[in-house]
Amino acid sequence: MNSKIAIAMSGGIDSLVAAHLLKKQGADLVGIHFRTGYETGDSDFSSIEERLGIAIHTVDLSKTFDNSVVDYFVQTYARGKTPNPCLFCNKTIKFGALLDAAEKLGAGRIATGHYVRTQRDGKGTLALVKGKDPDKDQSYFLAMLSQEQLQQAVFPLGELTKTRVRQIAGENNLVPMEKTESQDICFITDQSFSEFIAKKLKLDPKPGDIILPDKKVVGKHRGLHCYTIGQRRGLNCPGPEPYYVKTIDLATNTLVVGVKAALYTTDVVLSDLNWIAAPFTSQGKVITKIRYSHRGASAELKFKNNLTTLTFDEPQFAVTPGQVAVFYQEERVLGAGIIQ
Repeated sequence: MNSKIAIAMSGGIDSLVAAHLLKKQGADLVGIHFRTGYETGDSDFSSIEERLGIAIHTVDLSKTFDNSVVDYFVQTYARGKTPNPCLFCNKTIKFGALLDAAEKLGAGRIATGHYVRTQRDGKGTLALVKGKDPDKDQSYFLAMLSQEQLQQAVFPLGELTKTRVRQIAGENNLVPMEKTESQDICFITDQSFSEFIAKKLKLDPKPGDIILPDKKVVGKHRGLHCYTIGQRRGLNCPGPEPYYVKTIDLATNTLVVGVKAALYTTDVVLSDLNWIAAPFTSQGKVITKIRYSHRGASAELKFKNNLTTLTFDEPQFAVTPGQVAVFYQEERVLGAGIIQ
């Protein structure tokens, strides 16, 4: 494998420090920045190039980003599900199209500022492992990567805390171009999710009934693309206790709501499974995160009649179709699947 490393540069503090650390280690380094087509201004990396002593190349991935990330996002919402575009951006863009662009620059691997680690076993297989900083661990967002992609990845920040990264930046005069932390949905900046989706799909809002599980009408919704499972705000239907979105019913254009206790689920069906290393083919216990902010809960993975299911030891709140369930054994990521 070519020893040159391309560092994905966003202009933020994490990619700056990752590049600095690699340069300090003597890596043959080149910077690479990709444009999504949703930026609010031009990125001038000249001062960072001078500070780090590396060239930073900009590649236009806007068409690929639109087709593989944004379209996935809006189409999934249109089907009444709630996607997590970051996982698919990492798979198709950062460790897909951007890696291809890096290879054209002569790089055999790509480094990012993710807070994750890898561990290699005696056979050369890599495991994806949580970052040292529990508050910044980003292994959830990389759970859809393949073993081949992981083999070409470098994560200089995996052993560091965010506090230490800020210290390194200060000690070495590494001033980020972006003063604020990046948001999860980088392509939605000046409008709501629902406004973005409606504009992208040219949707005419289709208001309908908000109902309880017993079919009693308790309000009106603004269009099903405006809601997600577990949502509480914006329902405007008062009750004896707060209502949450329980089900999005496209067939009848109705939003089913219930009290919080009604949104707990034990059994979950999964699709589109991805395994970091060897597939987990026999049933067994795993710790599963059903969203990034989820603490993780013990569950049993089961494989029967071409169905993959999770059965949690204790019911979980607002298990949301379209989100990604990520399976862990201790610190190691086994794989992931999309909640149905």
